[in-house]
Formats: sequence, structure tokens, C-alpha cells
Amino acid sequence: MRNILKITFALAFMFLLSSCWSDKTKPNYQYMPDMYKSVGYETYTTNPNYANGMTTQKPVEGTIARGQVPYEYNNTEEDYLVAKADLKNPLEVNEANLENGKAMYDIYCTSCHGKTGAGDGTLVQRDKFLGVPNYKDRDITEGSIYHVIMYGRNMMGSHSSQLTPDERWQVTMYVQQLRTELLK
Repeated sequence: MRNILKITFALAFMFLLSSCWSDKTKPNYQYMPDMYKSVGYETYTTNPNYANGMTTQKPVEGTIARGQVPYEYNNTEEDYLVAKADLKNPLEVNEANLENGKAMYDIYCTSCHGKTGAGDGTLVQRDKFLGVPNYKDRDITEGSIYHVIMYGRNMMGSHSSQLTPDERWQVTMYVQQLRTELLK
């Protein structure tokens, strides 16, 4: 009896093992074919699985991406003037913030505005850009500086993608320090 049981187990094991290898070109049985061959949709094409028929879904209205801080002002002249009058720096003026503001200013601003904010950067000296403002000639506030960094103004482009909100405020702090030194 034991020999018959051993032979039966050996045959069953060999049968199972032989089913794993096959020279056939057809695949084995698929128990859940929709899992093996899912339908791929191209981006921005119609998709019958959603009510609006779109493949990519927009985020829920009113949500904010993690790590992002909403900026309440739009890129208009009216909002620039409101930001200039009302927007205040939430960061404390200290040595660490000024030091990082200087580091960011040296990277992103010096090439046009110059080391001292006199509008005499390398690109201005090489006549690549003309009319870069001198900080002492402008009526600027911390709100207007931040707004211009956020959206850009005239020939200056936006730097919001390069600087985090805290770095923008630190650069604003440093620009104000440069302006007070220029006004002396």
C-alpha cells in the first residue's frame, strides 16, 4: 500500500512539474484574463469608465497639493497694487533668513540686478538686458517684491518654480536690506 501511495505522489509531482514547461507557443490557461491583458488608455483620450469620458481626472476643486501654499493674488496690475500695500513677510528677520536670502539672490538675481541691487548685473553690462531697475529708484515694499518674484514683471520672468515660498520671502528680506544700503 505504501508503494502505491509513493508511486501516486511521484506521478502527480511529475505531472505538475511537466505542466510548468511547454514548447507550445500558446500561453497556459488564464483564470483572470482581464488582469493579464488590461486595456491601456492614452493620456487625454476618451475613457468609457468615467462619467466625463476623460482618461486623466482633474483634482478635486479647492484641494491644495501637499507642500504647496496658496497665493491669493492674481497676476494683474490691481492685485500687484493690493499685494504692494497689504502683503507682509511672515518670516522673522534674522541672520539665518538673510544669509539664505543672499545665497538665493546670488543664484537667481545677481546676473541682472547686480551684487548691490543697482541694476548693473553681468547681463546688463553685456547689453543683454536694458532697463533693469535700481532698487533705490523704485517704490517697492515687501509685498511688491514677493509679488514680482512670484509672477515676474516687465522683462523679468517668474521665479516661483525655482524658489519655495520661504526662499521667496528670504530673498525679499535681502532685497530690502540691499535697498536700505543703497538709500544711505
